[in-house]
Amino acid sequence: MSSTTVTQGWTPAAKIVIGAGLAAWAGIAYVIGITGLATAPETQIFRPIGLTAVVPVVIFVAAYATSARVRDFLLSQDLRALTMLQHWRVIGFAFLLLYAHNVLPGLFAWAAGVGDVLVGLAAPLVVARLTRDPAFARSRRFVTYHALGVLDFVVAVGAATLASGAFPSLVAGPVTAAPMEVWPLNLFPSLIVPVFIILHLAVFLQVRALRRAVSVPATATVQTA
Repeated sequence: MSSTTVTQGWTPAAKIVIGAGLAAWAGIAYVIGITGLATAPETQIFRPIGLTAVVPVVIFVAAYATSARVRDFLLSQDLRALTMLQHWRVIGFAFLLLYAHNVLPGLFAWAAGVGDVLVGLAAPLVVARLTRDPAFARSRRFVTYHALGVLDFVVAVGAATLASGAFPSLVAGPVTAAPMEVWPLNLFPSLIVPVFIILHLAVFLQVRALRRAVSVPATATVQTA
Protein backbone atom coordinates (compact mmCIF):
# COMPACT_ATOMS: atom_id res chain seq x y z
CA MET A 1 0.00 0.00 0.00
CA SER A 2 2.92 2.33 -0.58
CA SER A 3 2.42 5.73 -2.17
CA THR A 4 5.02 4.85 -4.81
CA THR A 5 2.97 1.92 -6.04
CA VAL A 6 -0.18 4.00 -6.24
CA THR A 7 1.60 6.78 -8.16
CA GLN A 8 2.86 4.27 -10.70
CA GLY A 9 -0.67 2.98 -11.22
CA TRP A 10 -2.13 6.44 -11.97
CA THR A 11 -0.32 7.14 -15.22
CA PRO A 12 -1.54 9.99 -17.46
CA ALA A 13 -3.06 7.41 -19.81
CA ALA A 14 -4.95 5.79 -16.93
CA LYS A 15 -6.29 9.15 -15.79
CA ILE A 16 -7.52 9.96 -19.30
CA VAL A 17 -9.17 6.58 -19.79
CA ILE A 18 -10.90 6.61 -16.41
CA GLY A 19 -11.93 10.25 -16.73
CA ALA A 20 -13.35 9.72 -20.20
CA GLY A 21 -15.09 6.54 -19.09
CA LEU A 22 -16.77 8.25 -16.14
CA ALA A 23 -17.82 11.18 -18.32
CA ALA A 24 -19.35 8.85 -20.90
CA TRP A 25 -21.01 6.84 -18.14
CA ALA A 26 -22.52 9.99 -16.65
CA GLY A 27 -23.74 11.01 -20.10
CA ILE A 28 -25.45 7.67 -20.58
CA ALA A 29 -27.08 7.98 -17.15
CA TYR A 30 -28.31 11.45 -18.11
CA VAL A 31 -29.88 10.20 -21.33
CA ILE A 32 -31.50 7.28 -19.52
CA GLY A 33 -32.92 9.65 -16.93
CA ILE A 34 -34.31 12.37 -19.17
CA THR A 35 -35.80 9.94 -21.70
CA GLY A 36 -37.36 7.65 -19.10
CA LEU A 37 -35.69 4.73 -20.84
CA ALA A 38 -35.51 2.70 -17.61
CA THR A 39 -38.95 3.51 -16.24
CA ALA A 40 -41.75 0.99 -15.89
CA PRO A 41 -45.42 0.99 -14.86
CA GLU A 42 -45.85 1.17 -11.10
CA THR A 43 -47.62 -2.19 -11.08
CA GLN A 44 -44.60 -3.92 -12.64
CA ILE A 45 -42.38 -5.69 -10.11
CA PHE A 46 -39.28 -5.82 -12.32
CA ARG A 47 -37.66 -2.39 -12.46
CA PRO A 48 -35.41 -1.87 -15.51
CA ILE A 49 -33.47 0.82 -13.66
CA GLY A 50 -31.82 -2.01 -11.75
CA LEU A 51 -30.06 -3.10 -14.92
CA THR A 52 -28.28 0.25 -15.11
CA ALA A 53 -26.62 -0.61 -11.81
CA VAL A 54 -25.86 -4.24 -12.65
CA VAL A 55 -24.45 -3.90 -16.17
CA PRO A 56 -21.47 -1.66 -15.23
CA VAL A 57 -20.52 -4.07 -12.44
CA VAL A 58 -20.65 -7.02 -14.85
CA ILE A 59 -18.46 -5.09 -17.30
CA PHE A 60 -15.98 -4.37 -14.52
CA VAL A 61 -15.78 -8.03 -13.49
CA ALA A 62 -15.30 -9.08 -17.12
CA ALA A 63 -12.55 -6.49 -17.60
CA TYR A 64 -10.76 -7.66 -14.47
CA ALA A 65 -10.99 -11.30 -15.55
CA THR A 66 -9.74 -10.73 -19.08
CA SER A 67 -7.25 -7.84 -18.85
CA ALA A 68 -3.92 -8.12 -17.05
CA ARG A 69 -3.53 -4.34 -17.29
CA VAL A 70 -6.82 -3.79 -15.45
CA ARG A 71 -5.82 -6.30 -12.79
CA ASP A 72 -2.40 -4.72 -12.27
CA PHE A 73 -3.94 -1.26 -11.99
CA LEU A 74 -6.55 -2.27 -9.44
CA LEU A 75 -4.16 -4.31 -7.35
CA SER A 76 -1.76 -1.35 -7.18
CA GLN A 77 -4.30 0.95 -5.51
CA ASP A 78 -4.10 1.95 -1.87
CA LEU A 79 -6.74 0.13 0.17
CA ARG A 80 -7.02 3.17 2.42
CA ALA A 81 -8.00 5.37 -0.52
CA LEU A 82 -10.48 2.82 -1.86
CA THR A 83 -12.06 2.56 1.57
CA MET A 84 -12.10 6.27 2.33
CA LEU A 85 -14.03 6.93 -0.88
CA GLN A 86 -16.93 5.16 0.83
CA HIS A 87 -17.13 8.19 3.13
CA TRP A 88 -19.05 9.89 0.32
CA ARG A 89 -21.90 7.50 1.08
CA VAL A 90 -23.12 10.04 3.65
CA ILE A 91 -24.80 11.66 0.65
CA GLY A 92 -27.50 9.07 1.28
CA PHE A 93 -28.84 11.49 3.89
CA ALA A 94 -30.44 13.24 0.92
CA PHE A 95 -32.96 10.40 0.72
CA LEU A 96 -34.21 11.28 4.19
CA LEU A 97 -34.53 14.93 3.20
CA LEU A 98 -36.51 13.93 0.12
CA TYR A 99 -38.73 11.77 2.33
CA ALA A 100 -39.34 14.75 4.59
CA HIS A 101 -40.50 16.70 1.53
CA ASN A 102 -42.78 13.87 0.32
CA VAL A 103 -40.66 13.11 -2.75
CA LEU A 104 -39.69 9.58 -1.73
CA PRO A 105 -41.51 7.02 0.45
CA GLY A 106 -40.19 6.24 3.90
CA LEU A 107 -39.88 2.53 3.10
CA PHE A 108 -37.12 3.30 0.62
CA ALA A 109 -35.66 6.47 2.13
CA TRP A 110 -35.00 5.01 5.57
CA ALA A 111 -33.62 1.71 4.26
CA ALA A 112 -31.28 3.37 1.77
CA GLY A 113 -30.46 6.57 3.61
CA VAL A 114 -29.59 5.23 7.06
CA GLY A 115 -27.48 2.39 5.66
CA ASP A 116 -25.51 4.75 3.43
CA VAL A 117 -24.87 7.22 6.23
CA LEU A 118 -23.64 4.49 8.60
CA VAL A 119 -21.29 3.04 5.98
CA GLY A 120 -20.01 6.51 5.15
CA LEU A 121 -19.40 7.51 8.77
CA ALA A 122 -17.60 4.25 9.49
CA ALA A 123 -15.16 4.67 6.60
CA PRO A 124 -12.70 7.03 8.39
CA LEU A 125 -12.64 4.70 11.40
CA VAL A 126 -11.83 1.71 9.23
CA VAL A 127 -9.11 3.66 7.41
CA ALA A 128 -7.62 4.81 10.73
CA ARG A 129 -7.36 1.18 11.86
CA LEU A 130 -5.87 0.20 8.52
CA THR A 131 -3.26 2.96 8.82
CA ARG A 132 -2.21 1.80 12.30
CA ASP A 133 -2.18 -1.87 11.33
CA PRO A 134 -1.71 -2.72 7.62
CA ALA A 135 -2.34 -6.39 8.45
CA PHE A 136 -5.92 -5.38 9.24
CA ALA A 137 -6.49 -5.48 5.47
CA ARG A 138 -6.49 -9.27 5.63
CA SER A 139 -8.84 -9.45 8.61
CA ARG A 140 -12.43 -10.64 8.63
CA ARG A 141 -13.60 -7.37 10.15
CA PHE A 142 -12.19 -5.34 7.27
CA VAL A 143 -13.90 -7.59 4.74
CA THR A 144 -17.11 -7.48 6.79
CA TYR A 145 -17.21 -3.69 6.59
CA HIS A 146 -17.08 -3.79 2.81
CA ALA A 147 -19.54 -6.69 2.66
CA LEU A 148 -21.99 -4.63 4.71
CA GLY A 149 -21.48 -1.80 2.26
CA VAL A 150 -22.62 -4.07 -0.58
CA LEU A 151 -25.46 -5.47 1.52
CA ASP A 152 -26.73 -1.93 2.08
CA PHE A 153 -27.19 -1.58 -1.68
CA VAL A 154 -28.99 -4.91 -1.87
CA VAL A 155 -31.38 -3.75 0.84
CA ALA A 156 -31.87 -0.41 -0.91
CA VAL A 157 -32.70 -2.10 -4.23
CA GLY A 158 -35.15 -4.40 -2.49
CA ALA A 159 -36.77 -1.47 -0.70
CA ALA A 160 -37.01 0.50 -3.93
CA THR A 161 -38.75 -2.42 -5.60
CA LEU A 162 -41.21 -2.82 -2.73
CA ALA A 163 -41.86 0.93 -2.73
CA SER A 164 -42.21 1.21 -6.51
CA GLY A 165 -45.98 0.98 -6.36
CA ALA A 166 -46.25 -2.68 -7.29
CA PHE A 167 -47.24 -3.31 -3.66
CA PRO A 168 -49.68 -0.47 -2.87
CA SER A 169 -50.19 -1.57 0.72
CA LEU A 170 -46.52 -0.86 1.47
CA VAL A 171 -46.53 2.80 0.48
CA ALA A 172 -48.63 5.55 1.97
CA GLY A 173 -50.49 7.63 -0.58
CA PRO A 174 -49.21 8.45 -4.06
CA VAL A 175 -45.54 8.79 -3.07
CA THR A 176 -43.46 5.93 -4.54
CA ALA A 177 -39.82 5.28 -5.44
CA ALA A 178 -40.56 6.13 -9.09
CA PRO A 179 -38.49 9.38 -8.95
CA MET A 180 -35.38 7.19 -8.64
CA GLU A 181 -35.94 6.09 -12.23
CA VAL A 182 -35.78 9.55 -13.84
CA TRP A 183 -33.38 12.47 -13.90
CA PRO A 184 -31.75 13.58 -11.65
CA LEU A 185 -32.29 10.88 -9.00
CA ASN A 186 -31.56 8.10 -11.47
CA LEU A 187 -27.91 9.14 -11.11
CA PHE A 188 -27.89 7.10 -7.92
CA PRO A 189 -28.79 3.68 -9.39
CA SER A 190 -27.31 4.41 -12.82
CA LEU A 191 -23.93 5.83 -11.75
CA ILE A 192 -23.25 6.35 -8.06
CA VAL A 193 -24.32 2.94 -6.78
CA PRO A 194 -22.35 0.87 -9.32
CA VAL A 195 -19.26 3.04 -8.74
CA PHE A 196 -19.36 2.29 -5.02
CA ILE A 197 -20.01 -1.41 -5.67
CA ILE A 198 -16.99 -1.52 -7.97
CA LEU A 199 -14.89 0.11 -5.24
CA HIS A 200 -16.01 -2.60 -2.82
CA LEU A 201 -15.19 -5.32 -5.35
CA ALA A 202 -11.77 -3.79 -5.97
CA VAL A 203 -11.11 -4.10 -2.23
CA PHE A 204 -12.28 -7.71 -2.14
CA LEU A 205 -10.02 -8.62 -5.05
CA GLN A 206 -7.03 -6.93 -3.47
CA VAL A 207 -7.66 -8.59 -0.11
CA ARG A 208 -7.79 -11.95 -1.86
CA ALA A 209 -4.45 -11.21 -3.49
CA LEU A 210 -2.93 -10.16 -0.15
CA ARG A 211 -4.14 -13.32 1.56
CA ARG A 212 -2.74 -15.47 -1.23
CA ALA A 213 0.60 -13.67 -1.04
CA VAL A 214 0.81 -14.55 2.66
CA SER A 215 -0.37 -18.15 2.38
CA VAL A 216 1.83 -19.18 -0.56
CA PRO A 217 5.19 -18.52 1.18
CA ALA A 218 3.90 -20.25 4.32
CA THR A 219 2.94 -23.32 2.29
CA ALA A 220 6.28 -23.34 0.52
CA THR A 221 8.11 -23.21 3.90
CA VAL A 222 6.19 -26.21 5.22
CA GLN A 223 6.92 -28.24 2.07
CA THR A 224 10.64 -27.39 2.27
CA ALA A 225 10.82 -28.42 5.91
